[in-house]
Parts: sequence; C-alpha cells; structure tokens
Amino acid sequence: MKKILIANRGEIALRVMRTAKEMGIKTVAVFSEADRKALHVRYADEAVCIGPPPSAQSYLLGNKIISVALETGADAIHPGYGFLSENANFARKVKEAGLIFVGPSAESMEVMGSKIGAKQAVSKFNVPLVPGTQEALRDVAEAKKIANGIGYPVLVKASAGGGGKGMRVVNNESEFEEAIRLAQSEALTSFGDDSVFIEKYVGSPKHIEIQILGDQHGNIVYLFERECSIQRRHQKLIEEAPSSCLTPEVRKQMGEAAVNVAKASNYYGAGTVEFLVDESLNFYFLEMNTRLQVEHPVTEQIVGLDLVKEQIRIARGETLGYAQEDLSIKGHAIELRVCAEDPMNNFLPDIGKLLSYKTPQGYGVRVDDSFEAGMEIPIQYDPMIAKLIVFGATREEAIQRMIRAISDYQISGIETTLNFGNFAMHHEAFVKGKFDTKFIENYFSPELLKKHLPEINAAAAYSAGGIFFQQEANTAKPIENAGSNWQLKRKN
Repeated sequence: MKKILIANRGEIALRVMRTAKEMGIKTVAVFSEADRKALHVRYADEAVCIGPPPSAQSYLLGNKIISVALETGADAIHPGYGFLSENANFARKVKEAGLIFVGPSAESMEVMGSKIGAKQAVSKFNVPLVPGTQEALRDVAEAKKIANGIGYPVLVKASAGGGGKGMRVVNNESEFEEAIRLAQSEALTSFGDDSVFIEKYVGSPKHIEIQILGDQHGNIVYLFERECSIQRRHQKLIEEAPSSCLTPEVRKQMGEAAVNVAKASNYYGAGTVEFLVDESLNFYFLEMNTRLQVEHPVTEQIVGLDLVKEQIRIARGETLGYAQEDLSIKGHAIELRVCAEDPMNNFLPDIGKLLSYKTPQGYGVRVDDSFEAGMEIPIQYDPMIAKLIVFGATREEAIQRMIRAISDYQISGIETTLNFGNFAMHHEAFVKGKFDTKFIENYFSPELLKKHLPEINAAAAYSAGGIFFQQEANTAKPIENAGSNWQLKRKN
C-alpha cells in the first residue's frame, strides 16, 4: 500500500493522513468547493475537488471518489467515519475496482448495518439482548401484543441508521400506533428504509462501548471500553476510557461478548460494539459500528496503539501480532467534542467565523482538529470543530487536566461546547462517576451554566486577556501554505 485516498474531510482526514505519512504512504485528499482551503486539503500530497458543498454532490459520490482514486494511482481508500464509511455498496465497489478498502468487508457491514439483522446474528452467540422483537414490525395489532408482553415503556426503533433518528419512546398502548407511524416515516426519510422494531425501554442506562480489532486470519481482540453516556440528541459529547463503573469481571464479560459479536459477522478491521448497562451492571447489546469511532483517541491513549495504523496493517493482510493477554489499561483518558453549538440554546449549531483560535498544549493534552483563525464553520457539515483529549495516570488527574485544557482553549466568534465541558468536569455526578445517559436532562440547564460561567471566566481571564486586541490581519485570515507540494485539481 503506497498511496491512500481519504474519502472524508476535516479532522478525521488529517488524522488518517498523519498516520499514513508516518508509515511512508502518500495521501490523496478529496474536497468540496466549501473545503478548498481546508487543512486536510493543504496537508495531503494531492487534492482533488469533487463537487459543490452539499455532501450529496461531493463526499457521498462514491463512484466519483473511486474514479479519483484510480486516476491518482491510489491503491486504497480510507473512509474515515460518517459519509460513506458504513456504506456496504461503496465498500463492495472499491474492492471491485481493484482497490483496498481500509475497513471491514461489505458482507460484515450488511449484517451489522441492520439492527434487526445484527440482533438475529448475535443471538446465536449468546450475546445479551434487550427484550424485544428480532424482526421488522408488519402488523400493528400483533406488535401491540408484544409490547404488552414486554411491558411499557417500550422503544420503537429504526432498523437502519442511528443518531436517534427513527426512535420513539412509547409509555402506554394509546401512544403506540402514532409512535410506529412517526418512527417509520422518519426512518424512511433519513435512511430510505422504514423497517422498525420494538424493545424494552431501558430508562436511564449507561452507554458503554467496546473497541475491537480483528485481522483477516481470524484473530480478534477487545481494547477495553469507552464510557459514552453524556449525550445530547442521542449523540455523544464527552467520552472516557476506561469507564468508572465497571468491575474487572464485567469488563471481561463485555469484552468477550464484543468479540462474539465480531465473530457473528466474520468481522475484520476496527469496530465498536455498543452496549446499554443498567444500575446493576447488566449489559445488553445495542449495535455495532463498522468503522472507526469519533472517540477512538481515548482508547489509543490507554492501550498505546494507533488504531488507524492498525486499520491499515489489517487491510494489508497482516496479522495483529498480539493476543488479548498482551493488552492492558494504562491510565485514564477523557475526550470532549468541541462543537460549534450553543449550550445556552439547546445545543443548537452556531455558524460564523473563528475570529480567534488557539489550542491548549502541555503534557497529556491532545487536540485533533482541522481549523485555524479566520476560517468559517461550514453550515453543510457536522459542527464539530475539534476533539480535546487529555490523559492522566488517574481519572482524577485526567479531570483536572481537562479543566486546565478547557481554560487554555481560546475560541471567539462562535459559541462552543467548551463551557459545557467545564460545567460537566466540575459536576459532582461526573466527578463521582454516578451518571447515565440522562446527565444533561437531570443536571444541566442554561441557568445553571450561567451561574457557573463567572467561575470559568475568572479562571481563564488572564490567559484570554487581550485576545481581541490582536492584529486583525492575524486573527481574521487563514494562513496560506504557498510552499506546499500538493496538486490542486478539479474533478468534473
């Protein structure tokens, strides 16, 4: 593998390129017209424009991306996450074009891409499942009987997709038919598939996921867990590894269950098995993400492996080269997704220009980003600006390091989730590890953040002082990389 095309944008494209560079592999960036001056475009050895800003006219054009890979002499495609990363048809076409897809097989994606199909597959391996149906609902009357048997509340859930779309909590029988109709409609609009199923609604679970790696020779290991319970709109904001609540026995059970999930789909590559965990540490299979996760850096920090490098090695046909007993947890890592969102306004996306942008530094601090001062936040894509990752010898040290790193992070021009991150790090429920997926619902409000803001501002006042008095030429314009060696092309 001598040249990889990265079929993605932003921080994950840069993340993959940096590892490829360390491995002596050339990189090709693809970009939309909105990303012409993006950092991943400037960092790559070559860059090709593939269309207008909307994803459907650029980053989701699988055939065009494959064509660019062939024309530039790339021999592999890394999909990152999002966009085409879990598109089985794209993975199949990449292989048919004679290219290497840096990820699992299309067949594994298809099994795990359907929540119903995944439940059916893993049930044969004795993986714990939330009580519910394992087939798409066809008859509402029969579905009502099943719901009554399970007991309310139940969750109506789309078989395809994720991100909270196509999901409805049903508290009693009178709400059932309307919930089914709404869930099916949203699932069809979002994923082109109106298949839904029902399962027992676990009211306030913890969301814990297991990172797995498997090679093409049948070796599979788990890289322990990530705690991902702090979410808004069913999307994660803060992740940490390891979880503060698992015992060694439950950790081992969950890890072995995750390996069985991978075996159920003949899986190879990097993947994540997600579980719901109740107050008694009973865990239930939720779904499998057949790609690299946004929060993968916290796992890298505690196990000492570069997961992108492992993906590339596996795609080249290499064996893992280590067994489960060779892996152990060292220290604690926390990640905050720094998003262009306003916590004071229900975390709604905020757009505008980064008037100032300075990342924190120092021991145990890592920032995966793709922005600099003067850049606009594109409205067409996910509002995540960066991932702020910290590492400490203990969880307590990691929390304190995150608080310091947040105070050192300087962003102006848009609202971000930094203040919320500071709020969470100070909250007693987080500090004690006594929280679940209802953290924001139970403990956060704009009013509470307002009370917390003076403390944040006081702590950051000195380091942030004078930031608005910097020369406008330095704070309002992205740096041009006139001396870079990438080739700018237009793909028609």
